[in-house]
Amino acid sequence: MSGLQGLVNIGDFARATGLTPKALRLYDDLGLLPPAEVDAHSGYRRYAPDQVERARLVASLRLVGMPLARIREVLDMSAAHAAAEVETYWRQVEADTATRRTMVSTLVHAMRNEAPPMNTSTTTLHAELGVSHEQGGRPAQQDAVMVTPELVAVADGFGERDDLAGAALTAYAAGGLGSAIHEVVAELPASGTTLTAVDLHGSTARITHVGDGRVHLVRDGEVRRVTHDHTVVAAMIESGHLTPDEARSHEHRSVLNRALVPGVVADELSLDLLPGDRLVVTTDGIHSWVDDLDALITADASPQQVADAVAAAVAASGEPDNHTIVVADLTAG
Repeated sequence: MSGLQGLVNIGDFARATGLTPKALRLYDDLGLLPPAEVDAHSGYRRYAPDQVERARLVASLRLVGMPLARIREVLDMSAAHAAAEVETYWRQVEADTATRRTMVSTLVHAMRNEAPPMNTSTTTLHAELGVSHEQGGRPAQQDAVMVTPELVAVADGFGERDDLAGAALTAYAAGGLGSAIHEVVAELPASGTTLTAVDLHGSTARITHVGDGRVHLVRDGEVRRVTHDHTVVAAMIESGHLTPDEARSHEHRSVLNRALVPGVVADELSLDLLPGDRLVVTTDGIHSWVDDLDALITADASPQQVADAVAAAVAASGEPDNHTIVVADLTAG
C-alpha cells in the first residue's frame, strides 16, 4: 500500500504518508512514532514501510484531539479494540461539549449584561483599495470578489458550479446572508461556498464570516487576525491539539465545518476603525501558502502594490489554488 521498499529516509517517508518531516520528528519526540532505525553517527531517521499506516493513524487521532497518553494506548491495541476505544473517547467528548455549552450560555449572558454601549461615532472613513484575483493552479476560477465603497467581500466555491461563489456574493450584496444562503441551497450537496464580507459603515466594519476566508486588521504596524477559520484543523490548532505544521500537511486540512448551508450560524462581529488602519481580506489560497504574509501586508506601500506583492508570493509558492486578496487603507473623509 505504501509503495516503499526497505528502510527509507524521513523525506521519502513523509511523502508516502502525506505528512511533513517536521510532523514526523514531533511524533518521534512525543514517543508516538519512533523511526525503525536512527543512524548512530548522523542521527538520520529511517522508517519501515509497515509504519505508514501507523503514521496516518497518529495524524488522524491528533486531528480529533485525542490526548497523547490515550493515543499511545490505541496504537498498542488490536484494530477491534482500538475502534472501540476511539468510540468511547468520542462519546465523552460529546458529553463534555454538551456540558460546556450550558456553561458558555451562562457566561455569554453575563458578559452581554456588562457590555459597554456600542460606538456611535459618525466619523466616515474612506477606503483606498487594491485587489488581486487569480485562478492559480485550479482548472477553473471558483473564488469570487466584490469591492464597493461600502462592501469588501470574498467567497471560495467548491464543487461542480464554478460561478456559485460569485452568485452568493451578488445575493449577499442585495439581501444579506439569508439571500446568499438561499442562492446555494439548490446546489447542495454537489457545490457550496464560503463567504467573508466586510460592510463599512462610517468608522465601523461589520463582518459576516462563514468558512476559511480571513479578515486581518493592520494597525500601527501590528497585524491582528479578526476572524477564525471554520475548519477542523483550525479548531485543533486553537485548542493546542495540533501544531500548525501538522495542519499544513494533514490530508483533512481543507475540511470545512461551516459553509453556506441552511441553518448555518455565521460569525457576526463589529470592528471599530481608525484613520490609518488597513483591512486585508483573503481567501485560503493566499494565507495557506504564504508564510510571511504579515510582513507583506504591513509594508509601507499602496494597497494595490501590497496586493500585487502578495499575489507574487503565492505564485512563487506554486499557487496550487485560486487566490484572492483585497487591501483597504482607511483615511478620514
